[in-house]
Amino acid sequence: MRRLISERGIVVSCQAYMGEPLYGPHYMAEMAKGAELGGAIGIRANGAADIFVMKQFIQVPIIGLNKRKIEDSDVYITPTLEDALAVYAAGADIIAIDGTNRIRPDGRTLAQTVQELKRINIPIMADISNEEEGLFAAELGVDYISTTLSGYTPYSSQSSKPDIELVARLASVVRVPVVAEGKYFTAEEVNRALEAGAQFVVIGSAITRPQYITERFVQAISSQIKSDNERL
Repeated sequence: MRRLISERGIVVSCQAYMGEPLYGPHYMAEMAKGAELGGAIGIRANGAADIFVMKQFIQVPIIGLNKRKIEDSDVYITPTLEDALAVYAAGADIIAIDGTNRIRPDGRTLAQTVQELKRINIPIMADISNEEEGLFAAELGVDYISTTLSGYTPYSSQSSKPDIELVARLASVVRVPVVAEGKYFTAEEVNRALEAGAQFVVIGSAITRPQYITERFVQAISSQIKSDNERL
C-alpha cells in the first residue's frame, strides 16, 4: 500500500554513492531501518535497487528518486518520466523529481511530466531551487514542494546554510506541503524550518554519511590541535 507523509517530523535521506563504504542496497536498507527505529517518519532513497530492498524491511513511506548524470543536461534528479516510473515500480510511495524549468533529457517539460504522473495517480515531490519554481510546481498540482535544489542552480540563493527563508516564503503562499531539505546539520536549523512552516525536514549527510560526519569533526578540531602542537 502506497502512503503519503502527513505527519510533521524528520525524513532521513539514505543515499550512498559508488566508492563510498556504505554503497549498496543492503547497507542502505540497514541505514533506513536504523532511521525508522530512531523515529524518522519517512525515508528518501535513490535508485530502484535500494528502494526495492528497503521496502522489505521498513514500514514508513519512501520518497524515491533516481539520480542520473546525462550528457548535455543539468537535470539529474529523476530526469525522465521513465526514471520516475521505474522508481515507483520498485516500491516508492512518493516520487521526487527535478522541479525546475530546465530542459529535461527526454524532451518533456516539467508540466508534461507532472501531468503524466498525475494521470496514473503517482504522488509527486517537486525538488525546486527558488520561489518562482515552487509557485509553478504548486500550480501544476504536485503533492509536495521541497527546497532540495536551493544553492544547486546558478540562479538560486548561494549559501552554506539551509534556505529557511525560502521555506517560509513558500509556506506562506501555497497550500501544498513545503518540505525543507538541503544543508541541515543541527537540531536548531530543523526547528527553525518547522517553525517557518515546513511539513517535515529531510536530513541526509548529517546522519547517513559517516565519512562526511567524521570530516566535519576533524575540521572542527584542527585549529585546536595545531595550537596544541605549537605549544609543545
